This record gives sequence, C-alpha cells and structure tokens, in this order.
Amino acid sequence: MYGALWRLLPGPWFVRLFILLILIAAALYGLFFYAFPWVSSFVNPQDPTFG
Repeated sequence: MYGALWRLLPGPWFVRLFILLILIAAALYGLFFYAFPWVSSFVNPQDPTFG
C-alpha cells in the first residue's frame, strides 16, 4: 500500500516526501479536530456507572 502511494506521488523523492508529510499532517488535523471530538460525544470515560 505504501509503495503504491509512493509511486503515485509526482516528482523526485524530496518532493514526494514533502507531499506525504503534508498529507499525514492533514489526516492528523482532521482526526484531532473533527473525528476525535465527534467520537468523544459518544464515549465518556469520566462517567463512572457502577450498578
């Protein structure tokens, strides 16, 4: 999978590396600011419910 992604990216290796780092940063940004807050509304680890 990573080899196919590496072959799809244009340019020499340093341009590919830069593009890949930008893609990783964008994915992490999306996770931290959109996905994780959305999931945390369903999962509340601070709610101790013992019956």
